[in-house]
Amino acid sequence: MSPLVGFSIYHFVFHGGFFMYLLLACSIISVATIYLRATALKRQAIIPPEVENEIEALPVGDNPRALARLYNVVERSNSPFARIVYVSLRLEAFPKQENMEVVQARARQEVLQMESGLGVLEVIVGVAPLLGLLGAVSGLVTVFGELGSSATVSDPRTIAAGIAEALNTTIAGLGIAIPCLVAHSFFSRKVERLASEMEILVNELLVKRYSQSEETVTFDPAGQP
Repeated sequence: MSPLVGFSIYHFVFHGGFFMYLLLACSIISVATIYLRATALKRQAIIPPEVENEIEALPVGDNPRALARLYNVVERSNSPFARIVYVSLRLEAFPKQENMEVVQARARQEVLQMESGLGVLEVIVGVAPLLGLLGAVSGLVTVFGELGSSATVSDPRTIAAGIAEALNTTIAGLGIAIPCLVAHSFFSRKVERLASEMEILVNELLVKRYSQSEETVTFDPAGQP
């Protein structure tokens, strides 16, 4: 990296004033949040393949041995989907409707936990551009205040440099908000897709377990039966 580029980056960040430091904090928080969500929302971390395979291999009807094997698998797993299935298996003596209500309540809780962190990105999307604009206005006020109080400041290059420095926070605010907006949209869609996959698998489990029941209930992790 050339000295000019290094100086420009240093000048951009450390000469942007108080609001640039706030934006720097926002950028650090956003990067950490995106990394944590990308790690936590991997499909195998939400829906372990071993749990999915056990449900797909589960025979229709009341099969204590197969259910015990599935119970042991979900008991060892700490994934959101395994916790939902674990609740359903613990209530196997309950009627289908009551089992479904409890499972739905647990599923809504797990989906909310999957969405944790998205609120942070949403706040940064709204706050970062405003901080950038506020920093720019504050910088312009300082520049024009000094210009109006001194008769010796007449070099247009000095004035232009001050205005450019004041606008750095606007660039930083937009540069932080745009990736956060993209990440928020991506993770929101991913949570919806994973919730839909969990819905299909839990419906399959309940249909196989309660195959002798006359009532048909549809599972929705975010809704009502």
